[in-house]
Amino acid sequence: MDYITIDKKYRSGVLVKGPERAGHRAHLRSLGLLNEDFARPFVGVVNSWNEMHPGHVHLRMLAEEVKKGICLAGALPFEFNTISICDGLTQGHVGMRYVLPSRDLIADSIELVAEAQQLDGLVFISSCDKIEPAMLMALTRLNLPSIMVTGGPMLPGAFKGRNVAITDMREGVGQWVEKRYSSQEILELECAVCPGPGSCAMMGTANTMACVAEALGLTLPGCATAHAIDAKKKRLAKQSGIEIVRLIEADVRPGDIVTFESLENAVTLCAAVGGSTNALIHMPAIAAELGYQLRPEDFDRISRVTPHITNIKPSGPYTLLDLERAGGVPAVLKQLLPLLHPNAKNILGQTVQNVAENAFLMDAEVIRPITSPVHKEGSYAILKGNLSPEGACIKQAGVAPSMMTHRGPAKVFDCEEDAVKAIYGKTITAGDVVVIRYEGPQGGPGMREMLSATAALMGMDLGTSTAIITDGRFSGATRGPCVGHIAPEAAAGGLLAYVQDGDIIEIDIPRRRLELLVAEKDIENRKKSTQIKKKPLKGVLKRYCRLVGSVSEGARLENM
Repeated sequence: MDYITIDKKYRSGVLVKGPERAGHRAHLRSLGLLNEDFARPFVGVVNSWNEMHPGHVHLRMLAEEVKKGICLAGALPFEFNTISICDGLTQGHVGMRYVLPSRDLIADSIELVAEAQQLDGLVFISSCDKIEPAMLMALTRLNLPSIMVTGGPMLPGAFKGRNVAITDMREGVGQWVEKRYSSQEILELECAVCPGPGSCAMMGTANTMACVAEALGLTLPGCATAHAIDAKKKRLAKQSGIEIVRLIEADVRPGDIVTFESLENAVTLCAAVGGSTNALIHMPAIAAELGYQLRPEDFDRISRVTPHITNIKPSGPYTLLDLERAGGVPAVLKQLLPLLHPNAKNILGQTVQNVAENAFLMDAEVIRPITSPVHKEGSYAILKGNLSPEGACIKQAGVAPSMMTHRGPAKVFDCEEDAVKAIYGKTITAGDVVVIRYEGPQGGPGMREMLSATAALMGMDLGTSTAIITDGRFSGATRGPCVGHIAPEAAAGGLLAYVQDGDIIEIDIPRRRLELLVAEKDIENRKKSTQIKKKPLKGVLKRYCRLVGSVSEGARLENM
């Protein structure tokens, strides 16, 4: 007697084929599956939707479109969630310590579900700063047929006849302190700056990483800048659901698409659009999942020969909506094509050259030709010297020409909060170098963003005279003379731990130098008398502090 015959060629056959899997099928039948459903591909739809996160609040809608596409193509979708934390809600307090650690937890949680339930392929739906790179880490680590749908930018706000984004709000507080805004004006800005769902309307980390995903060929062309509320995003989501089934049938995997050449293309794109310095943490971690080593020196090498061609907030006047209307990532690739590896492919099988040649460039002022750039060099500069032998980074596209070289006395703080109080308290003066230490991956722990400090600096009109250096990191919203990712960090015994108030620090971006101008014998004496600070920790931060590696290698847990 024939019990039930299931002809299933996919990986998920291990769940449903044979009489010994009757219990598994019974569980699935309780969900409403029919006999013929067991033979279909099982597609995981990974969603980071939640109710307290503007970048993610709309993702349930996109998941429905993805699932429609999967069903249209004849497969079976199974949606599951992972966590997401909003960087915007964690700025300037202890909560920011938990954000970078969440990246690795998210990647692990996706791996656990996908492997435990033997899914055939995955669609990743995500937005925002740590969640997009976490999903890209899981996508490359699992190396199953996969496609990503990024949630899309928020529309810009409008205030006093100009477009604004969240960085204008944070810097606006300084303007209010200086009485350039009234209390009513600052309240109006607060109510206007974030008009709806989506990732922040600037080239912050979220939108930088969305552009990275598209440049790597892991999304449909045009996905990165299609806005959260635009019907185009819904169409891309549905089409992505259709495409994942094709990828499963053809057994096309991320390892077939992401090569070192495509990683270099993504760095080139980031440099050209003024991308967030957080790409230097996330892209090496993504590359490592496929066995590639992407170093800070690679970012510097590529940025030196890649002009900055689109001037997006927070460094420039344009918004992500301007970039979308100018043609989005495909149009940027069109302008950059002479600098790219043209044969790198995307999930559709198209080469970068195909995408670039078929792109429509709608505004050559927003996306400028490489022969007439905003700046001759791209976004990133990696600074080395006795303070940063492993490297430190700065988003040079956001630095005023007068601050490309700077020498000044140190004002030293062991946490961001103390530095912010000093800036707003007007004890930081023109010419100072604000040192914020013990904020690295181990020392923070969690490598907090120093956005409250950098926004205070700009809001208090110190951005063309005063610098910040830190072993922490900066938000994609940061602009100005802000050097981060100093490695080794203070908690690991880096020289930053031994800097004292009044020490002269030299920053030379053109020469890529970061130096503490103190005699070597004095430094050695300080090392003998200074104790490295350790914080009392528990739970996830204690484990993270013990396991996390250097930021110069992507702050990856398995490095230790």
